[in-house]
Amino acid sequence: MTSYREQAERWVRRKAMRKGGRPVVNVYELAENYDGLNVLAFNGDNERWLDFVCACRKGEDVYKSFDIVIGSVANDDVFRTIDMYFRGVWDRERTIGELRFYKLNDQYCLISQKAIDANLRFAGCYEVMK
Repeated sequence: MTSYREQAERWVRRKAMRKGGRPVVNVYELAENYDGLNVLAFNGDNERWLDFVCACRKGEDVYKSFDIVIGSVANDDVFRTIDMYFRGVWDRERTIGELRFYKLNDQYCLISQKAIDANLRFAGCYEVMK
């Protein structure tokens, strides 16, 4: 999930183009009730975020020990930069330095049912024009 409407609409348009169907955005209210939940929140683009993104892109299940993960989205543009690090072309410092040039949108990943039940309420949906 994201708090940026434009990002959500871009995601559903892309998904509809690939898979067919109508581009529909689901809208939720997020309570942010994190009591008793294991939350991983990244504040900015730091080394921990970079390591986490790279581990996820490698197929590692580092997210599974958390109920919620909150951080910036490694979209296609950002991933080109991360890929330079991933392939060993750039070091960590250079990669993090390059990331500051991108407008990074947020992403909320509610992993456990407990997190969903405590925090999420469906508020509606709307179709996006293609």
